[in-house]
Amino acid sequence: MRSRAAPRSPAGGRAGGGAGRGGAGRGGGQAARRTGGEAAARARPRARHGGAATTPRPRPRPRPRPRRAAPAARTRTAPGMRVAALISGGKDSCYNMMQCVVAGHQIVALANLRPAENQVGSDELDSYMYQTVGHHAIDLYAEAMALPLYRHTIRGRSVDTGRVYTKCEGDEVEDLYELLKLVKEKEEVEGISVGAILSDYQRVRVENVCKRLNLQPLAYLWQRNQEDLLREMISSNIQAIIIKVAALDKSWGREEPEWYYLLTVCLDPDKHLGKTLDQMEPYLLELSKKYGVHVCGEGGEYETFTLDCPLFKKKIIVDSSEVVIHSADAFAPVAYLRFLELHLEDKVPPVSDNCRTSNYIHPS
Repeated sequence: MRSRAAPRSPAGGRAGGGAGRGGAGRGGGQAARRTGGEAAARARPRARHGGAATTPRPRPRPRPRPRRAAPAARTRTAPGMRVAALISGGKDSCYNMMQCVVAGHQIVALANLRPAENQVGSDELDSYMYQTVGHHAIDLYAEAMALPLYRHTIRGRSVDTGRVYTKCEGDEVEDLYELLKLVKEKEEVEGISVGAILSDYQRVRVENVCKRLNLQPLAYLWQRNQEDLLREMISSNIQAIIIKVAALDKSWGREEPEWYYLLTVCLDPDKHLGKTLDQMEPYLLELSKKYGVHVCGEGGEYETFTLDCPLFKKKIIVDSSEVVIHSADAFAPVAYLRFLELHLEDKVPPVSDNCRTSNYIHPS
């Protein structure tokens, strides 16, 4: 932008001095001085009705004329993007998929990162990025949605744990890069559905990978109120069960000061594993009020697996499972549910109210 030249002084400026020096003679100099004096007199504030001198109001600057905009190109409204959903099997990634569909996008594929099969303790990896509990049921998850599934083995670990992630060889984030790169090549997707709610650590890394691949991350749950989210998930008919608990036991700190109780939460593996979200909602809200628990499990208190939702064409049935104690710490036990046998079952279409028969009338 060009800078405006400084205004010339009306009293003895360059023009008056130039006239005097330019050969107008003595008279020219006097005329210049008179002109300067008159200009100075005009510049002095005048007194109104014999009162004190008033400062003249500054003249408003003329507003610049708006530039005429170029005619807009005629473009059609962009259709919804082709989206791949990054799934763990949990409620968050499932509900974010539903929000993508509501926004007009098309879910065309699923993507999942899994642990190596021969890895010790592969059911539950110590990962900052990925939920691995329940990964044995992901194939059925994709079959229930009738969508192609792309999976990649987690070979890396958490190397760069800083607030800002940069490409780092051997980091588990690079496994995500390889997975999404493959999905983009095969399915020509433009966006990635991500179920992140509160973790900046995960958000920063997913955004880094998406930027490198020119993909649009879609995180509709980001920083939403968790009580509202949990309520919406339940009312949206997401049938998800608790498959992992990692909370502190209430008995810990009983002999300690009162503030210790703020750190103590009771999620009992034998009591709460396998429970549905709607069964757990009252208890989770109670724990949130008493101890500040994240009702959606964003503090790592619990993890879920989705057995059914409106996007599923079939539902997953758990035939048998077992409780595995991952960490038998007396104060902070960690346990999860291992699926042993599962199968898919056809979903019965809902019956409208005006067609529903009495519970006491059984059709022949």
